[in-house]
Parts: sequence; structure tokens; C-alpha cells
Amino acid sequence: MPLRKMNENLEQHFVVKPHLQNSINLVQKNHKTTQNGKGGLTQEPHNLKPQNQSSPPSKIRGRRRGRGGRKSDQGEPFMRPSSRPCTVANKPVTAAPARAIIPAVDNGSVGTGSNLCEVDTGFPSSSKSLSFARRPGCGQIGTKCIVKANHFFAELPDKDLNQYDVSITPEVASRMVNRAIIAELVKLYKESDLGMRLPAYDGRKSLYTAGKLPFAWKEFTVTHRGNVRRKYRVSGITSQPTRELVFPVDDNSTMKSVVEYFQEMYGFTIQHTHLPCLQVGGNQKKANYLPMEACKIVEGQRYTKRLSEKQITALLKVTCQRPRDRENDILQTVQNNAYEQDEYAKEFGIKISEKLASVEARVLPAPWLKYHDTGKEKNCLPQVGQWNMMNKKMINGMTVSRWACINFSRSVQESVARGFCNDLAQMCQVSGMEFNPEPVIPIYTARPDQVEKALKHVYHACMNKLKGKELELLLAILPDNNGSLYGDLKRICETDLGLISQCCLTKHVFKINKQYLANVSLKINVKMGGRNTVLLDAISCRIPLVSDIPTIIFGADVTHPENGEDTSPSIAAVVASQDWPEVTKYAGLVCAQAHRQELIQDLYKTWHDPVCGTVSGGMIRDLLVSFRKSTGQKPQRIIFYRDGVSEGQFYQVLLFELDAIRKACASLEPNYQPPVTFVVVQKRHHTRLFANNHRDKSSTDKSGNILPGTVVDSKICHPTEFDFYLCSHAGIQGTSRPAHYHVLWDENNFTADGIQLLTNNLCYTYARCTRSVSVGK
Repeated sequence: MPLRKMNENLEQHFVVKPHLQNSINLVQKNHKTTQNGKGGLTQEPHNLKPQNQSSPPSKIRGRRRGRGGRKSDQGEPFMRPSSRPCTVANKPVTAAPARAIIPAVDNGSVGTGSNLCEVDTGFPSSSKSLSFARRPGCGQIGTKCIVKANHFFAELPDKDLNQYDVSITPEVASRMVNRAIIAELVKLYKESDLGMRLPAYDGRKSLYTAGKLPFAWKEFTVTHRGNVRRKYRVSGITSQPTRELVFPVDDNSTMKSVVEYFQEMYGFTIQHTHLPCLQVGGNQKKANYLPMEACKIVEGQRYTKRLSEKQITALLKVTCQRPRDRENDILQTVQNNAYEQDEYAKEFGIKISEKLASVEARVLPAPWLKYHDTGKEKNCLPQVGQWNMMNKKMINGMTVSRWACINFSRSVQESVARGFCNDLAQMCQVSGMEFNPEPVIPIYTARPDQVEKALKHVYHACMNKLKGKELELLLAILPDNNGSLYGDLKRICETDLGLISQCCLTKHVFKINKQYLANVSLKINVKMGGRNTVLLDAISCRIPLVSDIPTIIFGADVTHPENGEDTSPSIAAVVASQDWPEVTKYAGLVCAQAHRQELIQDLYKTWHDPVCGTVSGGMIRDLLVSFRKSTGQKPQRIIFYRDGVSEGQFYQVLLFELDAIRKACASLEPNYQPPVTFVVVQKRHHTRLFANNHRDKSSTDKSGNILPGTVVDSKICHPTEFDFYLCSHAGIQGTSRPAHYHVLWDENNFTADGIQLLTNNLCYTYARCTRSVSVGK
């Protein structure tokens, strides 16, 4: 059926005019300003201005409750609260003038803050008693410097804030309507009953004032009339034109056409009856129709579908800004926001700096890397996050004796493909591998749409010629735009044929580049089980809390399907080091799990076997067993890096996944519980770090970004919890994004320097290129 009454001015927005009696209860609570913490000026006050909405006479009751307040750093109304539970004091606390920090993003919005939490010892079973690792102090190692962060200091007044509980009856679901009601209340009663106070309202239950209201409890009646512009989510388009659509108008199934309904109900004549209607709302059983000519698409919506290659290129070109340009844009945005003119900032005495926060930082030293002794350069010290393979040989080069090549690109002639394979084989040999220059069979050319048939033909042809010996490597030349070919090839090779494969794009085959060939040789060596380089400190047993006892390092992440994919599973992946003390070679496991499930379900699992009874398994257990087989020792320490967890999921992920680690260890041996350090790595945040002086070339890399190894663990970090920002990579284009590391659980008692140096050093062990990377992989 058509939805709600439409605005008579025919602005093509559907609006509703609810006639409701609203009763609002106000209960006061005092709040203090935040001291030495992160926070941001809430955007709620900007939404309190009267809007074109309707809500009839409203009864408002208010009563004051308790003068006490929360301690400083406990989530004041203008400091965005953390999702974590915090201790609340039941007595008033007078706060000193405080400075908070507001992280700003390019569009001028502000970031999230953090709250203090009490610490408990021992691993609890619920988040109520769980506290994260406390900061053991700030790091000292590295060259000290000053960087600028896109965070802005906020000065908070030395006075109490007052919170009132608000109840509106009958209850209104829309925060927008609630705000309109309160806006009308303020308009009517600000100069009288409200004592000239300008309250800030969150749209739900809480209202804040910069001082006490003249009453402890009061009921108001508000009549608010106007137009509310309704927004609907489009769920589909009708298969029939508008002129053919009918719907029941009552419980007796009396039918009426959409055209007649809009004419009789709103006096609106639908002009384009040959077009379909929009279906809106989530109820598929009850049809809700809107003629397209009466609707407008809401501006500023995010497009969540897959972009084409051309769109991605255009988007990156627009958003990829050099650090100096991005910094200037951020400063301009803050100036345009004009916080000093904001009526709510004035009311609450909040002053926000227009300068980027200056933060103390350190540039950690790059680690020495060890290569094979037969090369001219046995050791290497990376410069500004990068190095090359010239005069170096892989520390553990593997042998490839039996390989084949399949060509799926029509534009690559056999002679060109043969020349490419020869150059690649030669590069592998120069880099320290033993690589047979001749393939088992001649290069096979195939069509992309016959990938499975071609792969099996090559595999069986090689097996027949090798007489039982295994094919070790398959090289594949793919078109530059290959659609699903790459995924299909990998799936068939790894699940059906058990083949190690290396794909190369056509553009690289035609334009042979030595750096490209060197990078491909690094990938091939690792896939064959070799190691390209190791940390010199690792083989010299000089890494604190890694080199002293057998230590295994895990990395875990969950990849979710694209928006709009409602049925595809999420894919969880876990890798773990398989050598010690080198911690360079990794084994990986992947598994599918429920759609959009962030918790990794198969870290540890049990099932019933008819013969063996209860059987234990899971990715953690399997990787621990693999470590034992590879090194001959069981891990005595576990370091677990977890990627892709938002702050709101910290408790849930830590409780579930640390428990899985515990159970996996216990299933291997009674009382086997090695100490665990659990670190969350975040890349999806808005913090950016800039050089203090862009003209000082010694403080930036070639792209103008801060130097690789720059670490920050004060001011813009949590005041008590163990977190830090680390930019471990050199920028190539755009503005580098530092990784945010948060140590949630630490039974190994790392120092700040210890975990920061280890994390930075691991970023230099990436096997696929001779550069440090943004997150250890």
C-alpha cells in the first residue's frame, strides 16, 4: 500500500504529521570535564535546531537526580564515550581545567575517544570483570622527533556539567522527531522555565546543561507542528507499471489502485503511470509503493557495490593527496567548522584549537637483515624502509627441477612466453635458487574459458613424462583483465591438483623488469618452502621475549564479503611462525564461517568420532602441532596479532579467541598453558601523522611522509591502556596511514620498547618484496 501522507507542496518528499501528546521527564546528573584524555566535541548540538517536523502537545516532566558525577575521563557529554564499561564514582568530583584531543578527518567529523577502566588480575570469564593490559610506560628507543597529528586540543571549562534524564510519552522512535520536540521546548521555555540555558540533547534519554536548571523536576506540554520529511530504504522496483498496481485498503481486502489512492488521498495526479513504482520498507509481505516522480534520492549516500577498474582509478586519483596537501585541507576544514562561533560550544565553554596537535614521536631503527654467506653482501641495513637484492642471495634458496608453463593470454606469442620464462629462471638462479631452465613440457597455450580442462591436461601430461615424480611448480600467464580466471586457477591448483602456482600478468611479460622478476623469484622461493632473509637479531638470539625460549607468533584476520552479498561466507585466516628463533617461515590455514561473523569460529573445536570419541582440533591446535614437528620443541610463549577488530568488539574477540587458545593448548598436554600476548592491529582509522616541517627533507621520505619506524605512544593514545601508533613503511603515494596497535592482554610482560621494536622488525620480513610493510605479514 502507499505510504503516509505526502507534503502538499509537492517537493517530492513524503512527510508525516503525527499528532501526539508527549510527556518528558527530566532527571539531573552532574558530570565533570575530561582530563588528559581523548575526546571530541559531539555533533549532537548541531542537530537540535528546529526542523520541519511535527509533534503535538507534549507533556514534559523533569526531576533532578543526585549531584554526584563520574570521575574525569568517564565519558562526559562532549567526550565521545567508549563502548567499554567504566567505574562510576558516587560523589561529586571537581575537575581541573582539562585538555582533550579531537581527532579530525578530512570531512571535518571528529573521532572517538576512550575511557578509563579499572584493572583486574587474572583472565576473567566475562567482560564485566575484564580489563585490558595497562601501559607499562612509554618507549625510549629511537630518534626523538616531533610530528603533527590530525587531532585538535579542546579546552574544557572548570565547572560541572549537569545531565537530565528525559522521558517522552507516548514514546517516539525517531531521534529526529525527539530532537524537534526538545528544540520546540527550548524555543518556548528558554527565557522562562529553562533559565536561559541552552541544553544539548542526544535524541534519546539524556539532556545536558552547562549549569543547573531552575527546577529539580518539571513537566512540560509542547505542541510542535510542522513537516517531517520521511526517508525510506528502497527494497526493489515493481514488475508492473504504476497504472496496473492495486493493493488492499482494509481488512476486507477492498482493492484500490495506486493511481486512485494518490489522487483521492493527496490530490496528487501521477503523470508517468507507465513507469514502475518503488517498493520501500523491509516488509516483503506487505507491499509499500511510492511513485518515482514523488521521490528524491537522498544526497550523500555511500555507494557500496563493487567499483569498476576505471572507477577505482578515478577514485584513488581524487583521494590520493600528498601529506602537505592533506594537512592543509584538514586545517581548512577545521577553520570552516568555526567551532568558536558554535552556540553550543559557547554555552558549554568549550574551546577548540585550530592547530594540529604536536606529538612527541620516535623513529625506531631498521633491523639488520641476514642473507646467504655466498653473496657479496651477507648483511643488509634497509634505508628508509627499502633495499634490493643486488649482490645478495636468499638465505635458504630452494630447488625447482620440474616445472611447466601455461599461457592464457592470446596476445602473448610462444616465443615471448619462452623468453620470459628463461629470464625468470635466470633471476631465480642469481637470487640463490637452483632453477632448471627447461620446462617438463613445452609452454601450453589455452583459452581462459577452459581453465580446468587446460590445467588438468598440463598436469597429466607432466605426470606421464615424469613417470611418477611430482610437478613442483606451474607458471601461468594471465590476461591483464582476467575476471574470475585467477580465482578459478588457484582453486583448481590448490584443491584439486595439489600444485604450487605462480601467476604473471601479460603487461609484465611484455615489459620485462628486473625488479619485477626479483619480486616474483622471492615469491616462488617462499612458496617452495624457502626463506629469503631473516632478522640478524633473530639468528643471533637478541630479540627480547622471543629469542630466550621457543616462541610462536600468530597472525589472524577475517575477510568479509562485499556489501550486498548476503549469502557468501566470511573467510577466516590464521598464520603462525614455523621456525625458531628466526620467526620468518609461516604456515597458514583458512576456513569459511558464518556470514559477517568476526569471531574466528574454528580456532578450537571438538567433535564426536564414533571410534575415537571426542576429538579436538582447530586452527590453533593444528599450527601448534606443526610448530612442534618443524622445530622439535613446543612453544613456550605465544604472541597473537589480530587484525580487523573494531574497538567495540575488543571484549568479545578477546574473551572468545583467548579462551580458544587456552583450550587448544590444554588439549595437547595437561597444564600446558604458555603465556599469551594478544595484540589487535587496526588500519581503518582516521589518524594521520605529518612531519613537523615539510621542508626538512631529513624528516620525511621521498613521498613527503613521515619516516618508516615512526612510533607514537602518548597524547593521542589511550591514557592508561597499552596502545601505540606505528608507521613502519615508507610512503609511495598519498598520505601514509599508521597502524594502531592495542595490546589487550599481556602475560609476557612486554615493555613498550619491546613490543614496538618486535612489531616494527616483523614488518621487514615480508616475503614478497624488499620493502617494509605497513603491518607485519
